[in-house]
Amino acid sequence: MTILERPRGGLHEACSFVLETDRLILRAPRLEDAKTVATLADDRRIAENTLRIPHPYGLGDAEDWIAVSNLDGGEETFLITRADDGAVLGSAALRWRDDETPEIGYWLGAPHWGRGYATEAARALIDHAFGEHEVEAVVAGARTTNPASRRVLEKCGFQWTGVELHRIRAIRSSAPFDRFRLERAIWVSLKGWGRTATKVRCSA
Repeated sequence: MTILERPRGGLHEACSFVLETDRLILRAPRLEDAKTVATLADDRRIAENTLRIPHPYGLGDAEDWIAVSNLDGGEETFLITRADDGAVLGSAALRWRDDETPEIGYWLGAPHWGRGYATEAARALIDHAFGEHEVEAVVAGARTTNPASRRVLEKCGFQWTGVELHRIRAIRSSAPFDRFRLERAIWVSLKGWGRTATKVRCSA
């Protein structure tokens, strides 16, 4: 079981959050997921719209990523899986910044685009941040050339705050990203999107 050492939620070592929505389960990645993760993430369209995913992306990259996931108390990492059959669809994360405001990030494999999974996963992360960690705001970013990701954030209630340059590993250069912020008051007003069931799973 992946270790989560974030003291904020009162978790102990060898524990991780599991987030459940109508169609999805967001859980910690496991070594047996590496082959599927590598297959999905080895897509330039994904790498060029994220900060840290290299391209090409092989099995070793997936295994290395899984090995260190959730060891850093500054980030909670999840695999996005389908609830009915357990299929791995992509990944999502909640990263804690220096100002104590968490940032959400996510990616989906191309075969799963256009089905609303990204929005559902993003809402699960948002509910988790506000509900479990009791933060006052959540931030996010999307590359300016990625309108689909910006639409996901807008559907979740995020407000645009400006543009920043960020370095993208896959292209070995920087690119502009739209920056967004979601305040707790707006999240409260949008609770009609449905709730996320949060569990804590611990190893024996």
